[in-house]
Amino acid sequence: MNPPPVPEPGTPPFERARAAFLAACTLDVTTPKPGNVSVQSAGHGMTAAQFLASAHASLDALFSRGARVGQRILDAVTRTHAAAGCNTNLGIVLLVAPLAAALDETGPAPSARAWRDAAERVLERLDIDDARLAYRAIALANPGGLGDAPEQSVHAPPTLGLRDAMRLASERDRIARQYANGFADIFDTGLAACRAAPADAPEVAMLNVFLAFLGGWPDSHIVRKHGLALAQSVTLAAREQHARWRQTPLATRRTPADAELDAWDAQLKARAINPGTSADLAVATLFVARCIEAGPAAHVTHGARGT
Repeated sequence: MNPPPVPEPGTPPFERARAAFLAACTLDVTTPKPGNVSVQSAGHGMTAAQFLASAHASLDALFSRGARVGQRILDAVTRTHAAAGCNTNLGIVLLVAPLAAALDETGPAPSARAWRDAAERVLERLDIDDARLAYRAIALANPGGLGDAPEQSVHAPPTLGLRDAMRLASERDRIARQYANGFADIFDTGLAACRAAPADAPEVAMLNVFLAFLGGWPDSHIVRKHGLALAQSVTLAAREQHARWRQTPLATRRTPADAELDAWDAQLKARAINPGTSADLAVATLFVARCIEAGPAAHVTHGARGT
């Protein structure tokens, strides 16, 4: 299964953003990433087909022009639940909904700076109605974690706007942290790792971004399921694996295949360890990168690759 290509310049503008989202979600499962579900390796009671079905089911909701962020989140999660029957993409939806809403202001192929500024404006406008809708979506997906907070539980009516509620969770949840910091991890750490990969090797880019996130800080999903100590041990292992994998120059590599990473994948899945937050951040990063590549920043993105 090959990831969808970057749309041609003649493609209708907002179709490019939709195609970039589907391409990023496809890369999520075509790229073998330790602990994550892929075409090559199912796991955690889920298959790659469910993730792909979820991407297509959530597409129209996420890219509903003019819709408020909370409505995009709720509609996307509701349609995903109907298509996949489980929580496959809540993190992706929470990340992409504000980013997609920002494209309504910038157009579908913005520069990184323009998109980041527009996303900040979207985040600042999030209100209590967005929180109500997002809480309903999170409760439906039932991920465990966000709803356990002593303040602003998703199982009770919110008393804060969505961004303020996410700020309360930002120290324990890396996706909530993006609402607090204006997607800094994606636009800084994520895009830098993406640009370090060869321009014609999208699966290498996906794996490089994923390992950069997993080795950067404890994965929130692992923390919720297994505790901080185990999550920290996975982070340390990810740094070692990433450093070893990168010993082969990324500019000369065209495939993410690696026997040691495959063995680590099997070990993580045998212990039910799923670095889901790192994967969600990687998908959002590849979505952003593909949109930028189609726009005025394309020369910057490609010029930085291979460094």
